[in-house]
Amino acid sequence: MPRDEEHDKLVAPADFDGPTKDRHCTDILMLLALIAMWVAMTGVGIYAVTNGDYRLVLYPLDYDGNVCGTDFGLDMTEFPYLLYVNSYTGGVCVKECPDLTGKVSDNLTDIGTLVTYNGVFQADNGSLSELPLDYIQVGDYSSSTDAISCTDDTCFPQQSPSLSWVSNGVNQGFGYAYYAADSYELLWRCYLTTEASARIEELVSSQSGGLQIAGDASQFFTKLYADLWVARKYVLGFGFGVSVLVSFVYIFLMRLPLILTAMVWSSIFISIALFFVSGYYAWVFASDWSDEVPQTVSNTTINATTAASIVLYVIGGIMILLACCLRSQIQTAIGCVKQAGKAVNCMIIILLVPVLQAVGFLAFLIVFGYYGANLASLGKISVVEVPLDGTGTQEIAFRKYEFDDFVENCGWYLLFCLFWTSNFIVAVGDMIVAISVSKWYFTKNKVTIGSWTVLTSIWQTLFYHAGTCAYGSLILAVVQMIRAMIARAQKAAKDANSKIAGAILCCCQCFFCCLECCLKFLNKNAYIQTAIFSTAFCKSCRQAFYLIFRNAARIAAISYVSGAVLIVGKLFISAVTTSVSYYFIAEDIENELHSVGGPVAIVFLISYWVSDFFMDVFDMAISTILHCVIADEEMFDGEAGYTEKSLKNWVDKHADIN
Repeated sequence: MPRDEEHDKLVAPADFDGPTKDRHCTDILMLLALIAMWVAMTGVGIYAVTNGDYRLVLYPLDYDGNVCGTDFGLDMTEFPYLLYVNSYTGGVCVKECPDLTGKVSDNLTDIGTLVTYNGVFQADNGSLSELPLDYIQVGDYSSSTDAISCTDDTCFPQQSPSLSWVSNGVNQGFGYAYYAADSYELLWRCYLTTEASARIEELVSSQSGGLQIAGDASQFFTKLYADLWVARKYVLGFGFGVSVLVSFVYIFLMRLPLILTAMVWSSIFISIALFFVSGYYAWVFASDWSDEVPQTVSNTTINATTAASIVLYVIGGIMILLACCLRSQIQTAIGCVKQAGKAVNCMIIILLVPVLQAVGFLAFLIVFGYYGANLASLGKISVVEVPLDGTGTQEIAFRKYEFDDFVENCGWYLLFCLFWTSNFIVAVGDMIVAISVSKWYFTKNKVTIGSWTVLTSIWQTLFYHAGTCAYGSLILAVVQMIRAMIARAQKAAKDANSKIAGAILCCCQCFFCCLECCLKFLNKNAYIQTAIFSTAFCKSCRQAFYLIFRNAARIAAISYVSGAVLIVGKLFISAVTTSVSYYFIAEDIENELHSVGGPVAIVFLISYWVSDFFMDVFDMAISTILHCVIADEEMFDGEAGYTEKSLKNWVDKHADIN
C-alpha cells in the first residue's frame, strides 16, 4: 500500500544523534542554475557597458535631446546643470543653477526675466528685469529645430505678470518659458526653492490662483527628493548607522532572560509614548505654521503635518488597545523568545549573520546598479510634441527615453536576477541560523555549543546546502516576477482608465501576495528540515508541510504569539532611531528643508528594515526550536528525547492559547 505521509510521523534514523554529521550536497543542479544566471547577467552587463554610457542616465537630458555636461548631441560640456522650463521635464542646460540671493530685491525671483527654449528673454527690452541678460548662462540652442523664442506678446503681454502666467509662452508652467527664480542643485538638476515658488505664486495669483509647475504629485516628490538630498547624511547616518547600533544593543539585551520581560514591556510603553509625543509635536508645529502672519509654510506642508499627527495618535491608540487585549499572549511570546535567547546566548556571533547578508547584498547591488545604469542608457531618445493650446497651431517638444524589446527584456532579466539573488542571500542566512540552532537543540550538553558552531554552520550551508537555498529562493523569485508584471499591467490599466481590468489585476496581485507569504513560511520550515536531516529541498518541503499539517494547532498558536515581541522590538528600534534623527535634523538643517517630515519618514522606514534584518535571527531561531520540539516528539513517540523538561512543559502549556 502507498505510504500515507499525511499521517505518518517522522522516523528518526537508526544512528540519530542530532543533525546529521554525514552531510551531502543537496540540489546541485539548482546551484549550477544560479551560477549560470549570474554568468548570463554578467554577459548582459558586459553588453550594456560596452554599448552604453551610464552618464546618459545619471546626467540630465534637455528638451532638445542633449545630455547636459557631455558632448552627447550638442556640446554641453560647459553646461552641466538642467534648468526646468515646464512640467513635461523640458529644460535647458545651464552653467550654474541660478542663485538670486543679493541679486534681486526680494532675493527670490526676477519675473521680468524668463528662461526659454532659446536662451534668456527679458520683457520690455529689460526694463522690467533686475538681472543682467547674461546672468543665467544657457547653452546655445540657436541650431535646434525645436527652439522657440519669446516676445513681449507671447510671454509677457501688457507687462502684466498675471497675463504672462497664462500666456502662450509660460502657459501656467506648461510652455516653453519660465521665470528666473532662486534655485538649488540636486543631482545636476536645478529646482526652485520653496520661497521662490511661493513668491511666483503670489505675483501671478490674481489670474491663476496657484502655481502648477510639475503638478501636485510631481511637486511633492520633487520636494521630497530635494529634502532627502539635503539631509542625506542624516538619513543614511541614522537610518543605517544608528539603527544598526540600536538593533545590536536591543537583541544583545534580548538574550538575557532576567531582563527580557522588563525590556519588552518597557519597549511597548516607550513605543506608545513616542507615537503620542511625535503626534503632539506634529500638531503643535502645524498649528504654529497655520497661525503665522504672513504664512511662511505652504498649506500642503501644514495639511500633511496635521494628517501625520492624526495618524500617529491613531497608531498610539491602537497599540494601547492591543497591549491591553493581548497582554497574556505577549507574556507567552516573551517565554518563546526566552528559549531562542538561550540558543543565541550560547552562539553570540550568530548575531553577525545579518551583517554578512547585508555585505553580500550590497556587493551585488553595486554590480547590479552599474549594469542597470548602462543598460538604461541604451534607450532611444524620442521626441514628444505637445500642443500649447486647444487649436494645435503651435507645439512644444521635449525628449524622453524609449526602449526596444531587446533592452526591455534585458531589464526584466536583471530584475529577475535581483529577486533571485536577494532571496538567495536571505535563504543562506536562514539556513545558517537553522543549522546552528538545531545543533544547539539536539545537543544534551549545551556547554559544548559555542560560536564555533556558527562558523561550521556557515561552511556547511555554503558547501552542502547552497543548492537548496537556491531552489527555495528561485520559487519566490518567480512569484515576485509575476507580481512585478502584474504591477506593470495595473499601471497600464490605470493609464487606460479601465476599472474592470484594474479590479481583476488587483485581485491577482492580492492572490500572489498571499502565495508569496505562504511560500516564505514553507521555505523557512523546509530549510530547518534540511538543517536537521540534510535532505533535498523537495523532500524537506514535503516533510515540513506534513509535519506542520499534523501539528497545525500548536505551531499556529505559538508562531502567532511569538511574533508579537519581535514586532514590538522593530517598532521600538525604529521609533528610537526616528526620534533621535528628528531632533538633530530639526536642530541643524530645518531651515534648509521644505519639510522635516520627509527625511524623518524615510529614516523610520530604513530603520524598520534594518531592525527586521536583525530580528529575523530571533524569528528563525524561534521557528527552528519549535520545529525541533515537534520533530523530536514525533521521532521519539511523544517522549522528550532531546527537549528540556522546562521547554516541553512550556510548549504544552501554551499550545492552545487563543
